[in-house]
Amino acid sequence: MTQKIIIDTDPGQDDAVGILLALASPELEVLGITAVAGNVPLDLTASNALKVCELAGRSDVPVRAGCDRPLARDLVTAEHVHGKTGLDGADLPDPVTPLADGHAVDWIIETIRAEPEGSVTLCPLGPLTNIATALTRAPDIAPRIARIVLMGGAYFEVGNITPAAEFNIYVDPEAAQTVFRSGVPLTVLPLDVTHKVLTTQARNAAFRRAGRVGEVVAGWTGFFERFDKEKYGSEGAPLHDPSVIAWLLRPDLFSGREINVEIEVDSPLTRGMTVADWWGVTDRAPNALFIGDVDADGFFSLLTERIARLK
Repeated sequence: MTQKIIIDTDPGQDDAVGILLALASPELEVLGITAVAGNVPLDLTASNALKVCELAGRSDVPVRAGCDRPLARDLVTAEHVHGKTGLDGADLPDPVTPLADGHAVDWIIETIRAEPEGSVTLCPLGPLTNIATALTRAPDIAPRIARIVLMGGAYFEVGNITPAAEFNIYVDPEAAQTVFRSGVPLTVLPLDVTHKVLTTQARNAAFRRAGRVGEVVAGWTGFFERFDKEKYGSEGAPLHDPSVIAWLLRPDLFSGREINVEIEVDSPLTRGMTVADWWGVTDRAPNALFIGDVDADGFFSLLTERIARLK
């Protein structure tokens, strides 16, 4: 049976690769894609999502625009990482497919209510503004959601936008706090995992051999990795967001623990920090499966094989 998913995203090169992985995988039924402001402003994230669907030959997948700013703060973006378009590194034509009607949050609520209980998994790849807004407006949907599988946060790796915080959580910590306290089963793919799936020279070459779409992916990763090579001295760039889709497809490639995770929203020093009780030193009840490790070779084998399916 296929898993029904909704991808909530702010593309971003790594978001785009995650979308491609989902669209190339028959095990997943992508009900729709919802865009949120994050890596770049909303007009670009929505347009980028349409571009990726058209690249994959899947303009049948509806894309809707959602929230254009965090719940309680000014928007912080990441053009310094992703370039001014969010998808720098490969030139894609402007989309010809229009955005689907309606606001993304309204559609998420309507879809969760309409589908059988426990049949839809939410896959946020960016700030959690759309998801938190849906849960706040319609608390009845929380028990109907099968699981939320998200990329965000860190424990050992700590932060990539501040010393304490990962970007997706930092942009809208109030939204993250709402999601982590929602009672919906959570799987969290943090920096601790994504910094282990690096785009090496050999892996980029494998993307290029994977056909037309693989060439585009290699262009994106070639651009994207310059930031991490300079910042961390690493061999390549971490493919953060495809880890969400890879976990859905091959959870055996990953390992983690059910732990408690709280979101810091008040401190100016640690705003957006995921306070992950990895060692169980508090009596707070677990609220998330927090992934700590990944088989990187298995991850890239899966990703390359699926990208090659897109003609």
